[in-house]
Amino acid sequence: MYLSSRPKSVGNPPQGDATMKRWLLTGCVILGLGSLLSSFYAQVEEAPACVPQRVMIKFRAPWLNMYANRIAASLGARVEDALPQIGVLMLQIPPEADEKLYAEALSRHSIIQFAEPDYIVEPAQLVHPIAGPDYRVEPDYIVEPAQLVHPNDPEYDPPALKGWHLARIGCPAAWFHTRGNPRIIIAHLDTGVDANHPDLRGKLVPGWNFYDNNANTDDHFGHGTATAGVVAAATSNGVGIASVGWNCRIMPLRISNPEGGAALGIAARALIWAADRGARVAVLTYGMTHHETVREAAQYFMRRARGVVVISAGNGSYFDPRPDNPFVITVSATNPEDHRAPWSTHGNGVDLCAPGEQILTTNRGGGYSPAMGTSYSAPIVAGVAALVLSVNPALSGEQLQRILFQSANDLGAPGWDPEYGWGCVNAARAVALARWLPMDRQPPAIALESPAPNSTVTGIVPVRVSVQDRSGVYRVQLYHGDRLLGTRMQPPYDFPWDTRFGSNGPNAITVVAQDGAGNIGRATFTVHVNNPEDRHPPTITITEPADGTVLQGDGLVVRVNAQDDVGVVRVELYVNNSRYLSTTTPPFTLRGSTRSWPSGAHQLQCRAYDAAGRVGYSQVVTVHKP
Repeated sequence: MYLSSRPKSVGNPPQGDATMKRWLLTGCVILGLGSLLSSFYAQVEEAPACVPQRVMIKFRAPWLNMYANRIAASLGARVEDALPQIGVLMLQIPPEADEKLYAEALSRHSIIQFAEPDYIVEPAQLVHPIAGPDYRVEPDYIVEPAQLVHPNDPEYDPPALKGWHLARIGCPAAWFHTRGNPRIIIAHLDTGVDANHPDLRGKLVPGWNFYDNNANTDDHFGHGTATAGVVAAATSNGVGIASVGWNCRIMPLRISNPEGGAALGIAARALIWAADRGARVAVLTYGMTHHETVREAAQYFMRRARGVVVISAGNGSYFDPRPDNPFVITVSATNPEDHRAPWSTHGNGVDLCAPGEQILTTNRGGGYSPAMGTSYSAPIVAGVAALVLSVNPALSGEQLQRILFQSANDLGAPGWDPEYGWGCVNAARAVALARWLPMDRQPPAIALESPAPNSTVTGIVPVRVSVQDRSGVYRVQLYHGDRLLGTRMQPPYDFPWDTRFGSNGPNAITVVAQDGAGNIGRATFTVHVNNPEDRHPPTITITEPADGTVLQGDGLVVRVNAQDDVGVVRVELYVNNSRYLSTTTPPFTLRGSTRSWPSGAHQLQCRAYDAAGRVGYSQVVTVHKP
């Protein structure tokens, strides 16, 4: 028996002798609960934030819902609201009671399936960038190989980390088969969406504001607009960014309070609402995987909507030992090197991972900026789920889950592991599997054309790499040790290698190639370096400007004569003993501006460096700014 949608009608006594035994049993239940709750007025230190005076419960036996008002009254509480589709009651408890202890006491009774406070969860985003490796590479132009689709959005430039996540998960190959179907609706549970953003205009279907209980789903906080842009911003429209699900539509569901946090009960209500109104995918960018009320709502969504609920793992940096929730897809975050982001929560509940650093996306009020957090990993997976349903809408939620898991790029330990789950979501493979096409799991074939492996080289060496793949080659990178030498997006795959930065003897160079389906191949080759021994530091002289020069205008040009018995690799300019400019390109001319300099005399000195780290110093030149 399901709950009435009007809580105040719950608990009216039934008539007749047939229900007398149930009334007697209910009396025993009330007495048992009362004894359990004799100490719920204690206080819990540092308890997580929750909706005051609210505890959510579900009875194991649905018929007990008939007596919910009577049971609640015996405990000094009342039934405040209900989620009848999943059998959950929301109790308003006495103001002096502690929500966590009250729920714990209730949950120990055998007739209660679960009881929990209505916790308020913060969005799983990181506002401040975290220091780490510099992943920027040169922005080469992209040439479209066969069967790879690249949008024309100006902010889609994966080598410059603009949309890199789309290339990493194989979207260019997936988009050859589908750019998303407008009939596939993604329920977006967040802080609302800026419907007037140029990349989101026309992408929304009617939603609901569950916090204010009205139809105004405008983004009051900013988080929702950013996550919406990741999953389904308008793409290949010549404006802004690209997204995973080009043509899929977004159902904006505001579940957050003014500070951005969201309560479990509101999130559960939004999932039910979305399932009843045609959504096939739901994305929840709050770490709510292990809460029972959300679990029940996600199970309802999976069966009612024949879809999936995707949830962010969170940004706690810790291992979460709680068991898996089979009714949601929980997503951890990776960085551009395919490692788990150090701030990403991981644990037994992680199902998949997806990129979560340097995700360029939409801003509330217009514009774009990079973002990081599992709040951006979950929408990526949700977008892939929408692409899969676009090519095979007959799939059930369970089948869709299996496709996403089976098609993932396995990272970490073989098979499932608590850091990456089943691996990084792969759009190309998932779409292929949904269309009964063979999945491309073969990494690109790599060969070193020059120099020949095990050959001996000296100085600056041209390196040429050959790469072949049936899904098309997306990107080729060359490393010397852990140092990136360059990235190429089109053949020929040629790179300059300055061997003076390495030591004499055997040196390893590694080629990393990615195909359009997201497969990555690696090949390491040994090349022997035999450069002349560098015995002396460089010499350097400033040839322009001359000592005593009075500067004209704001421009500064410093020319030098730098020499070394092996070679100069870098020149730096110091102004008043502070480093000001640097160059690694011969003839090492340095150009800058003096606009911020105060009037008066300024001392210039240059330093030249060779590959061995030796330093040569120029004379000091004094210039005057009027």
